[in-house]
Amino acid sequence: MPGTTSPAAPPDLGGAAPLPTAALLGRCPRCGRGALFRGLLAVRERCAACGLDLRAHDAGDGPAVAAIFVVGALAMIAAFVVEFRYEPPLWLHAVLWPAVVLPLSVLTMRIAKAALIALQWRHRRRSAEGV
Repeated sequence: MPGTTSPAAPPDLGGAAPLPTAALLGRCPRCGRGALFRGLLAVRERCAACGLDLRAHDAGDGPAVAAIFVVGALAMIAAFVVEFRYEPPLWLHAVLWPAVVLPLSVLTMRIAKAALIALQWRHRRRSAEGV
């Protein structure tokens, strides 16, 4: 039927992928299909799906700051709760908290970096179009 889209097709947002898709899944900010990262935190040079040049987009220190503030605060609160409620031995803290904090930090930095790159791409695109 003319005018209908298939359920597998992403919604047309004027060339921009939905921000939650780009941030949470680490996808290209333009098409939402290509992977944004080539490793844990390294950004690809180009999107494999649409060819968007990603070299000019830099998230700076924002993702690291987000990880420090968010994960650090949550880890300290959790450490105090565990310490005062259960009183575990010190070695358990030394084993438990690095195992929790390191993966959460990487996850927070990936999401924050993808979100900042997507927002940066959207705002640069709009300013270049004169919107």
